[in-house]
Amino acid sequence: MSDYQAVRDNIILYPENPYQRIFVVSAYGGITDDLLEHKKTGQPGVYGLFANDDVEDDWRIALDRLSLKMNKINARLFADERLRSMANDFIDERIAETKQLLNHLQDLCSHGHFSLEQHLLTVRELLASIGEAHSAWNLAHLLQTEGVNARFVDLSGWQSNETLPLDEMIQKHLTHIDFSQELPIVTGYAHCRENLMHTFDRGYSEMTFSRIAVLTQAHEAVIHKEYHLSSADPRLVGEECVVPIGKTNYDIADQLANLGMEAIHPKAAKGLRQAQIPLRIKNTFEPEHHGTLITDDYVSESPQVEIIAGMKNLIAVEVFDQEMLGQQADYERELLNILQRLRCQVVTKDFNANTITLYVNASLKKVKQLTGQIETALPCAAVSTSKVCLVSAMGSDMAIKGLLSKAVQTLYEQNINIEALHQNTRQVEMQFLLNESDFETAVQALHAVLIEVHDHGTAICEH
Repeated sequence: MSDYQAVRDNIILYPENPYQRIFVVSAYGGITDDLLEHKKTGQPGVYGLFANDDVEDDWRIALDRLSLKMNKINARLFADERLRSMANDFIDERIAETKQLLNHLQDLCSHGHFSLEQHLLTVRELLASIGEAHSAWNLAHLLQTEGVNARFVDLSGWQSNETLPLDEMIQKHLTHIDFSQELPIVTGYAHCRENLMHTFDRGYSEMTFSRIAVLTQAHEAVIHKEYHLSSADPRLVGEECVVPIGKTNYDIADQLANLGMEAIHPKAAKGLRQAQIPLRIKNTFEPEHHGTLITDDYVSESPQVEIIAGMKNLIAVEVFDQEMLGQQADYERELLNILQRLRCQVVTKDFNANTITLYVNASLKKVKQLTGQIETALPCAAVSTSKVCLVSAMGSDMAIKGLLSKAVQTLYEQNINIEALHQNTRQVEMQFLLNESDFETAVQALHAVLIEVHDHGTAICEH
């Protein structure tokens, strides 16, 4: 969204007619980090500072800085002084009203009868909505200056007196638009009865996007990214070695999401899959490339590995109890309750007669809480932890004799010890749990042996 010219030329005006489409926007790069918290480092933004208000004015200062940052974005985008002033007035008003609301809430919760904790999800949604409203308003008005009949569609519920279900919210705002004559520019955040952030957190825009596609019976849903969905991370194996994925299925998209590499959130993909709407992932900066087409029924013509992916920083939590034999279900149920309570993501797990091992994507602080609660709930169990990484080979059909042997041999030749491995009968993924220091080497080696040796041309499963 930060590169307006690329969005205009490579998406809106590509190939020619901008209409018969609905454009759902995200915030400008870094804005949601400033509003909530940094996605990678966890550094608190306005929300984090407000929720943990150690210094009373910190969140206000952060909000004022964000206002200046948004005005600078406007100055870069709008050459016309009148439009730039309108853009500043729009976002400044929202920020001023947000600050006023948060001030009132903070004053209210200073009294013992009211708890700030009960209102934090609402605060998070309120703040998140500012980012998409800013970018959607700007894009709609910039396109209008280019002769495109764009319409700003605000689903954020700003100053709304009612909270509707998501589908009704979408239908209310889109029903009277003539898509052949107008291009709706829609906020990715939608204020609705389902409280999207409660389930999707920062993936809320994907759910909005998915439901709009389903409700309008879209021919195709397209997500534009800064890069292709490729055979591996180009930063790890080199841009010259990776190959774009031409086709795959929603099953593989789910496996990628489990590793934190979401093409789309699985729950958002569910609606598209059920409605039999194909999803296309495109590189914004290569509009002529067909991108990745994701469908429900795709299987490659011949078995092959299509993607090498993984997670570098996982914690293996091993729960051993000599008395576990025959009672694994009871132990697993207790562990599941603790994991849900702490909201820890389990990427994968394994077990034998007396041991359950959870491979957890969480901070060391959260893992310490997890192990403490496991020890309390299962006092006879021995709990240990270790740092591991996960490297996964994926494909829509990997039923190839000797493939696992080849992968294991490749890791052996790199002097990499396999601490655990998983492969099930569906033959769409092999997972290798390794020492976390071996992550980059393992990805590079497996990609070279399982993918690069084949001549895939411009895409794996080109179409």
